[in-house]
Amino acid sequence: MAAGRGTSTHYPEYIHGNTARVMEPVRKEKKHQQKPVRRKVVSYTVWRNQEKALHMNLPYVILFTVAAFCVLAICVNYLQIQSTISARLAHIEQLEKSVEQMKAENDATETRINTSVDLDYIYKVATEELGMVYANRNQVLLYDKTESEYVRQYEDIPTQ
Repeated sequence: MAAGRGTSTHYPEYIHGNTARVMEPVRKEKKHQQKPVRRKVVSYTVWRNQEKALHMNLPYVILFTVAAFCVLAICVNYLQIQSTISARLAHIEQLEKSVEQMKAENDATETRINTSVDLDYIYKVATEELGMVYANRNQVLLYDKTESEYVRQYEDIPTQ
């Protein structure tokens, strides 16, 4: 028999009639459908190494704890050294500012002293009132001291 005509015993899904029945549309649910997990084919040695890596025993935990403590101690020591260096740099900057301020004060005092001393007045008083004169060439004695490189203040001056 031809499909679409009459009943057929060979085709149980065949529906009699010439009209198609109304079917409800298949709704796709928005729920997350789990995708099938693809498992990689892993060799036995790789699987065994992965299992060993995930397994933590007592020596491993102790070693890890000691290493973490050492790292922590080094970090704390580093931070203390950084803090000390920062404090010293700040102190050095403060001392440099103090030195600059003292130099400025010394320069100002020296300038004030130099401007307060009138060299012309000193020369006039020395020559006119005290009768002082400049030394002649024959009054100046030069000598070489070979025993040491410095001169002692109260040592006898050699005569010529």
